[in-house]
Amino acid sequence: MERRTIYDFNVLEFSGNYKSMSEYEGKVLLIVNTASGCYFRRQFKSLEKLYHKYKDQGFEILAFPSNDFANQEPRTGSNLETYCRIEAGVTFPVFKRIHVKGDFVDPLYKYLSHKSENGVLDSIPLWNFHKYLVNKEGAVVDFYYPFTSPKSAHIHKQIEQLLQA
Repeated sequence: MERRTIYDFNVLEFSGNYKSMSEYEGKVLLIVNTASGCYFRRQFKSLEKLYHKYKDQGFEILAFPSNDFANQEPRTGSNLETYCRIEAGVTFPVFKRIHVKGDFVDPLYKYLSHKSENGVLDSIPLWNFHKYLVNKEGAVVDFYYPFTSPKSAHIHKQIEQLLQA
């Protein structure tokens, strides 16, 4: 049986439309669960810089807001979208708020966080701004805890290696 990839999933946009993850095929992805009320929200600026540094080389950041940790993402709908675009100033794709852990975990996050699903690693988000690195083939290759800054030389090196592969 062929192993699934992130391209097998659909995600919900703010518009209410589903977007196929297959639209990101051939790109290196950093997938992040975010929250506007979290201490780590200051990473939005660093994520935006990272996005602009590599986006023209086939890199995307995909943000998935979640209220799973201490109710730090109370915003929903257009209120959340406005925060992300105007207050946080991000231009990379941000999707509708989802669950990233627990009984109601979004199918994409179940895949990202469980070795039984992705075949590579177990890494359930412990907090907001947990990051997953995905290669051009749609496979999870690594993860970074929330305290790992998007400015990290290690993250930049891994992205560059995957972009050149």
